[in-house]
Amino acid sequence: MPRFFRRFAEGRFDLDDLRLQTGLLARFIAEASGKYGFDPDKLIAVGYSNGANIAASLLLQEPGVLAGAVLFRPMTPFVPESPPKLGNVSALLAAGRRDPIVAPEQTSRLAEILKEAGARVSIHWHEGGHELGQDDIDAARNWIHNYSAVKSV
Repeated sequence: MPRFFRRFAEGRFDLDDLRLQTGLLARFIAEASGKYGFDPDKLIAVGYSNGANIAASLLLQEPGVLAGAVLFRPMTPFVPESPPKLGNVSALLAAGRRDPIVAPEQTSRLAEILKEAGARVSIHWHEGGHELGQDDIDAARNWIHNYSAVKSV
C-alpha cells in the first residue's frame, strides 16, 4: 500500500526514511505556504493511520511547522531524544479502544510525549477498532471549532 514513509512491518517503521520524509514534508509546507499564500502559523494537519503517524513525526521532528493536529489512530512514530518545544501546539488524538493495529498504549504514549513537549493534547476514545466512526468525526469537528474559537480571541 502507498505510504508516506517505508516500514519494515506493521508497526515497525524505517526511522531513517521517516526522518527523511518528514524533513521533505516540512520543506514542502514551507514552499507551499509561500507559493499559495497561506499562513503556516495556522496550519493544522489532519491524518488517519499512516497520515497521522507522519503528522506526529512532523510535530516531534520539525516543531513550528504545525500549529495543531487531528490525528486519527496514531502510533508513537519515535521517542525524541529531547522533547521539542510545542508550547503553542494543540492536538487531538482519536484512538480505538479495540484497535488491532494500534494498541491504546501507543496513543497514550504519544499523548504523554506531546504533553511533555508542552502541547495541549486531547484524546478521544472510539469504542471500536481502526475504522473511523461518526463519533471520531464529531470529536474532530468540535476540536477544530474550539481550536478556531481560541485562536481568534
